[in-house]
This record gives sequence, structure tokens and C-alpha cells, in this order.
Amino acid sequence: MLAGKRILLVIAGGIAAYKSLDLIRRLRERGADVRCILTAAGAEFVTPLSVQTLSRNTVFRDLFSLTDESEIGHIRLARDCDLVVVAPATADIMAKLAAGFASDLATTCLLATDRPILLAPAMNFVMWGQPATQANLATLTGRGVRIVGPASGALAEGEIGAGRMSEPLEIVAAIEAILDAGPLKDRRALVTSGPTYEPIDPVRFIGNRSSGKQGHAIAAALAALGADTTLVTGPTQVPDPPGVRVVRIETAEQMLAACRAALPADVAVCAAAVADWRPVATAGQKIKKKEGAAAPAIALTENPDILATLSKPGATRPRLVVGFAAETENVVANAQAKRTRKGCDWILANDVSTGSGTFGGDDNTIQVVDASGVEAWSRMSKDDVARRLAARIAAALA
Repeated sequence: MLAGKRILLVIAGGIAAYKSLDLIRRLRERGADVRCILTAAGAEFVTPLSVQTLSRNTVFRDLFSLTDESEIGHIRLARDCDLVVVAPATADIMAKLAAGFASDLATTCLLATDRPILLAPAMNFVMWGQPATQANLATLTGRGVRIVGPASGALAEGEIGAGRMSEPLEIVAAIEAILDAGPLKDRRALVTSGPTYEPIDPVRFIGNRSSGKQGHAIAAALAALGADTTLVTGPTQVPDPPGVRVVRIETAEQMLAACRAALPADVAVCAAAVADWRPVATAGQKIKKKEGAAAPAIALTENPDILATLSKPGATRPRLVVGFAAETENVVANAQAKRTRKGCDWILANDVSTGSGTFGGDDNTIQVVDASGVEAWSRMSKDDVARRLAARIAAALA
């Protein structure tokens, strides 16, 4: 998907530089021509020989190397590419880029290029959260520099927080999206999000605490990889994701009808927290409380099972169906049973018990259950969960 594309990869000094070696391999697998600049600090973590062997190109290191300058020159190097990628992008190189420094080959090329720039930040979570780093980030994104990550999780120094460099496949997906060669181009995606509201009367309803943040983030991530994405969402306060077709509903029956209307699709991700039951009858007027009278009995009936319906074999079944399991106990066991019962391909299990902070929060802890077993993801932001899931979907559909 990147055949003929020319990538200039800047490898800065950070422990995450080891991932850059795999990134080079992944890019070359997709047909990209990768040229690399290895900073002096970067060479403390990976060797020039490793970078050259994997890229099959000369590794550029010194701004004042007469050999390199006579062969290619830093101006040509900065512009003889389709995209400049900095991975890892340290706090230092981000600060220099924001300030316009040109103190070595890497920063000179970043200042001299007229091509898109993608940064994959990697640093300690305290460094990432510093006002100076966030101000530099705002400056760079305001100038059109693209960012992928960082993810949250265990860091090299043993601490936990935001600052992990995105995985190579996530960076590849971001590169493909920028170069209009997204891995999900010409694919159709269906995502459900948010709660459903099942009316009792014109005032009251049966619902749940889902905010819709995770489902909306997944729709945005799939669209960013080039998918033609339809988001069917219950009532939420989350802004519509850019580049996504949004269908708003309230009830489970309306959600199912909207999902059917969005078929065929290559992938369906059912992230909505659909109410399991609805009142048999909805009162036409507000049910009034009567002094001394017993509380009214509300007869319930089961709602349609959207995940199971989409998973049924048939001509309209998406090639990949992904469900969520919001659990408060026995998270993995319940998710495994749900996957078997519903007939879907993957289940993303998450703990929504009191104190987990999942419902309404910005972070999530996911365990992916599929036919091969269980893949545990460390706690990360819902945006990072979405990007990682989108990359996994793209790889599965490739």
C-alpha cells in the first residue's frame, strides 16, 4: 500500500528507538523506500549498521559530512521524500522543531522540508505532561505537524503513564492515512456507540451510564485509516467524529434498524451499551405519583440483540464483527462465553465496576478475546484504544 512512497525517518535518542527498527521493516514490507537520519543520541540506542541493514539505504548522521553532502545534500534529503517521520520524537527534538533550531542534520532537515511531518512522541510521562512540552505540541500541531500517540502504559523506567511510543503498525497506519493510502481505503465500517434510552413515559426512560467516548473514538480512528464509516449512536454529549456519517437514535430497535440500513460493511464494531430490556408498553402521558399508592409495576420485554444479529452467517454479515463486554466480575470468562454465544469474531472486554472509571472516563483497560486466546492491553486513553483497535482491524482485513 506504500509502494513507491519515500519516507525520511528521523531516529532520535530514546529507548523507544528499538521500535524504529521494526518500523523500518514494516514500511519496507509495504513497498516504501526508507531513508534514515540517525541522531547522535539515537546512535546510543541503535547502531547505524542495524538501521542500514534494514533500510538498505545509507544512514545519514552528520550535517557536515562532505561525502553525504556531495551525494545528496541536506536540502535535497529534506525534500526528496513524500513524508518525514520522527520516531521516537523526544521532548528535545520537539522543542527544537517548535523553536526552529537547525543545530544538527535532523533538525536542519526538519526545518528545511516542505513535506508533511509526522511525530511519534516517546518520553517519560512527567516530561510529556510538562507545560513546556504541551505548549510545543500545540505550536507544532497548529503548524500542521501530525502526531501519532503517545500511548499510556508501562514505561522503560518502570513508571506508568502516557509517554510510550505508538507501536510500529499504528505508526504505519498513520503514515498510510497521511499519504492517502490508508489501509482501510475502500472498506466500509459500521460502529455503534453510546447508550440506548428505552422510554417508560414521555419523561422517564431505562438507560445506562455509557458516555459514547469509546465508540466515537473508534469511529474516528477507522475513518482516519480511510474507511467509509457510519456511526450509529444513542444520546451522548460527545462531538461527532470528523469524516464520519452519523445516525442518531434513542432505542435499541432504532439502533438495529439503522445498523441494518448501513449494511453491507466490511467490519462492524458494536461499542454501544444497548439496554437489555424495554418496557412492554410506553405510557402516552407522564405517570403521576399518587399519595399512598404502590409504585407502578413496569412489565419488561427483551430488546433485540444487535451484536448477535450482525454476527449471524449470511450474505450481509460483515467480514469482521467486534463486540464489547462491559463486565463487573469474571471479566475474561464472561467475555469468552459472550463471544461464543453471540457468534462474533472478537470481544473487547472491559471492567466497568464501581471505581474502574471506565463509564464516563477518558481511559480504558481492554482484553481482546478472539479465537486464538486473550490479548491484554495495558490501561490507556480511549483514543489510544481506538487507534490500536483500528490498526488491528486493518491488519485483519488486509
